[in-house]
Amino acid sequence: MSVSQKLEPGDCGIESLERLIQRRHSCRAFKADAIPRHIIDRILEAAQRSPSDCNIQPWKIAIVSGQPLEKLRAAMYERAMSGVEIAPDVPPIPQYSGIFQDRRRVCGWTLYSTLGIERGDREASYRQAMENFRFFGAPYLAIVTTHNSLGTRGAMDCGAYMTSFLLAAQALGVATVPQASIAQRADVIREQLKLPPHDHVVYGIAFGWPDENHLVNSFRTPRAVLEEVVTFYC
Repeated sequence: MSVSQKLEPGDCGIESLERLIQRRHSCRAFKADAIPRHIIDRILEAAQRSPSDCNIQPWKIAIVSGQPLEKLRAAMYERAMSGVEIAPDVPPIPQYSGIFQDRRRVCGWTLYSTLGIERGDREASYRQAMENFRFFGAPYLAIVTTHNSLGTRGAMDCGAYMTSFLLAAQALGVATVPQASIAQRADVIREQLKLPPHDHVVYGIAFGWPDENHLVNSFRTPRAVLEEVVTFYC
């Protein structure tokens, strides 16, 4: 018997999932208030159910807060502002082009416009971009790593973990912003957290209670229509 036959309409959870996906957004202004440990644990327990290649569960998570986070925040910002060459464990996208560059530009321009930064104001846009390395003031940061022996497959599975983490947090009212940019400074993260060399930094997730009154949190990104990304072979 299929799921649709077993469950009454509305009982399968798709409506709840759709609401979570639609409401989730990248938060860039947070309150300083602490999140109770049981809520963080619940997010982590939900994310741990993420699928992975042969159930290897390749992710390791470092939750950073308090003084360790402030030290990391200061070190990351200082290194980013210094202009020192990046040192990622996982190579970033070397160049954006075509539709990918177009989407990236729309994202950036819309964000800066929301904040009153005029197009062409490179100084102001640079300052805002550097807030990535302050984790947008979030009181918590999850650093996700994977063993270097697992290569691309391990990093891909960490992407599945990210989605589960973001949606679990959203369900509990916790705001998040996934950050690939900070993985470009994997050397700083490794130094500050004493990570072993075989644990490669894939990304970070800054999280906390959202500052809903901050203008930046009114910013939303568009999504491509299905016809742009889906092809049916029937």
